[in-house]
Amino acid sequence: MPKPRKAQISLDATPYYHCISRCVRRSFLCGVDHYTGKSYEHRRQWVEDRLILLARTFAIDVCAFAVMSNHTHTVLRINQTKAESWSTREVIERWHGIYAGNALSKRYLSGDTLLEFEQHHLNSLAKLWRARLQDISWFMRSLNEPIARSANQEDQCTGRFWEGRFKCQALLDEQALGVCRIGKTQTILSHIAG
Repeated sequence: MPKPRKAQISLDATPYYHCISRCVRRSFLCGVDHYTGKSYEHRRQWVEDRLILLARTFAIDVCAFAVMSNHTHTVLRINQTKAESWSTREVIERWHGIYAGNALSKRYLSGDTLLEFEQHHLNSLAKLWRARLQDISWFMRSLNEPIARSANQEDQCTGRFWEGRFKCQALLDEQALGVCRIGKTQTILSHIAG
């Protein structure tokens, strides 16, 4: 029986994880559909652009990735030290870079003075958002959902684009890390460093 995701991820064991998301319905993530001749190659850029945004926002490093015709591979490293070094303001700004936040967090960022109970609630939100910004499930959700919406809109269909949740495997040693970097993986660390 498969383990729940929270039992698969243990920073005590390793910060490195290999995640795979696969399309459904003979859907194309990228490449050319040989039956129709339609090219989906532009979607490769969707994935790369989104990965760059998420790597700059989350406390998760993208070590390598590959975009295949119907699935993606990502090698991710959870950077807990980075997340813990962020101020409350930085956590909220990062969260707002991807999600809308709420009226209270928007007021805080605009410089409004908060009442004591509002500040307490905001601190609780920032704690929750800090945890999510170092969570692989939230990272993959933030990667896959916008791509699925865009692909479905472009394909003029509704329903699932991805085959269930992503698959996740811990990379426990250097050999496992090396295997994941071989083949058609692409590094985006040079894009993110700038």
